[in-house]
Amino acid sequence: MKQSIGIGASMVMLPLVGFPSRRDNYSRSFSGLWENMVAANDEFIQDLMDRGEVANRHGGRSNGYNFAKLAAGYACKDSYFYKNPLLIDLLDKTTDNLIKTQRPDGTINAGNLESPPDTAFIMEPVCAGVVILSQIEDVALSPLMEKIKVFVEKVGRALVVGGIHTPNHRWVLCHALARINQLYPDPSYVRRIDEWLSEGIFIDEDGHYPERSMNYSDVENNAFITMGRLLNRPELLEAPRKSLTMTYYYMEPNGDLITTDSRRQDQYSHRSIVGQYLHYRFLAIHDQDGTFAHIVSMIEGFPGFDKVIVNEALFYFMENEMLIKDLPEPTALPTTFEKVFKTSSLARIRREDTTVTIFGGVDWPLIIASGRSVSPNFFSYRKGNAVLKHMRMSAGFFSMGYFRSQGLRKEGNSYILHQKLEAPYYQPLPEELRNKEGDYNLTPSIDGRFWSKMSFDQRPVSNVKTLDTEISITEDKGKVTLGFEVNGLEGVEVTIEFCFDEAGTLLGTIPASIGDDNYFLPTGSGSFECGGDTIHFGPGAKLHERIVRLEGEQYSVHFGTLRTKGKHVYLTGITPFVHTLTFG
Repeated sequence: MKQSIGIGASMVMLPLVGFPSRRDNYSRSFSGLWENMVAANDEFIQDLMDRGEVANRHGGRSNGYNFAKLAAGYACKDSYFYKNPLLIDLLDKTTDNLIKTQRPDGTINAGNLESPPDTAFIMEPVCAGVVILSQIEDVALSPLMEKIKVFVEKVGRALVVGGIHTPNHRWVLCHALARINQLYPDPSYVRRIDEWLSEGIFIDEDGHYPERSMNYSDVENNAFITMGRLLNRPELLEAPRKSLTMTYYYMEPNGDLITTDSRRQDQYSHRSIVGQYLHYRFLAIHDQDGTFAHIVSMIEGFPGFDKVIVNEALFYFMENEMLIKDLPEPTALPTTFEKVFKTSSLARIRREDTTVTIFGGVDWPLIIASGRSVSPNFFSYRKGNAVLKHMRMSAGFFSMGYFRSQGLRKEGNSYILHQKLEAPYYQPLPEELRNKEGDYNLTPSIDGRFWSKMSFDQRPVSNVKTLDTEISITEDKGKVTLGFEVNGLEGVEVTIEFCFDEAGTLLGTIPASIGDDNYFLPTGSGSFECGGDTIHFGPGAKLHERIVRLEGEQYSVHFGTLRTKGKHVYLTGITPFVHTLTFG
């Protein structure tokens, strides 16, 4: 029956909510946002008309977002392009582009090859666009709607059987299937969603999903909120509530998010809470949650809000009427706190505009791979606009690389980071394990630095050298004291590395002779100034000039580096090494 009567009947269950106009009675704050989003969407469409393509932030998923933005412009009463027939032609061409990229199995090459998850990501804007167009009565859209239906249902068949790579991919597929099911209901879509959901949704006591990633928590929160509302399963909103509550405490005063404890690629990259705006807004309204409403208001003033929300999000508000409703009264949130996230051994301290991050939650044994936490950034400090992006420490101890703490513990008012390294020398194999051909197993050295056909795991060891490092970190009203103690093998070169933000000015330091943006603090105190704020740090030390190849052999053997952009300041010493630093 569905095939014989066409798309019109298959869409009959979609709510005809209509789209707001400036003439509608919405709160002043939302009316301003609405007008700005409509204007930005119109500008995008005009650029698309003028140039035939628009460079945007969606890469291989651009056709999906182009479809949604064109649909929003065509259906919005306040848009300059409202019901403009030229947009039907553009929508048709965009649909053709999507069909051209579709593989025989229904997937799209938009990242990984013939990837169900990457295809699922595209379906969010595509399906939102179809929902928007379905809520207006216009026979001129009929051929387009038939064409896009064929594309969407072919994707649906692919996702019902398609597989995944990473934890969040499960929920990306489910998210897409829920959206497709909203348009063209099919029990197989829901059965597949339930199959994935039966594996269980992992979120730890602190609020982390398995990947501990601010990038992918956005993806997962989006998926669970969408499934919750489209499948009428309010229990699926519990995980996003917990995740978003935690996220506030990972937020810097300007909206930047701490990513140090991530298990994915964002552990070294920038991420802003602006990307989670729609999730906070939905739950603030749905739950009448004043704390989330406060966060929504804060995000609207953060850098990047125009780019991420104003320029991109009109279609989300048009396809999800919850986002258009008034926010509840905001509830005050703490701007002074000290919290420890036990599951990732990360501590966050905030004193208004001064913040401290302490990290000791690397995944052991240390294996350099996506999906494991390996960041050596054990400390960061922010004082208004002045930012110490990270602190690291390395030792010239058998090329074992950066210090990475084996956990985080609290002693009195101090946080303690600790690592003990051992590097043995190897004895001959026991006589019964030797062979005349010298053919032994390819195994890793006990310290994990390298592999050889030496059957290391079966050899006695001797001359075991150790390096024992402890760092104590104590905060008092925004001032931080760090105590370093490195013992064990004597005469080992120790290098403490500060990486300050690219913007700003260093005072009290001297340029290093190696590389760009490298400095020493030989004695006394230094300072870093940016935007009217200043971080004072010191005292300095300079007993050697070892400031390269700090990552260790696991990286250098493949010419890898963990160097980040910024102004790098180095303090150097020799074991036994004891030093105290202050930041304020």
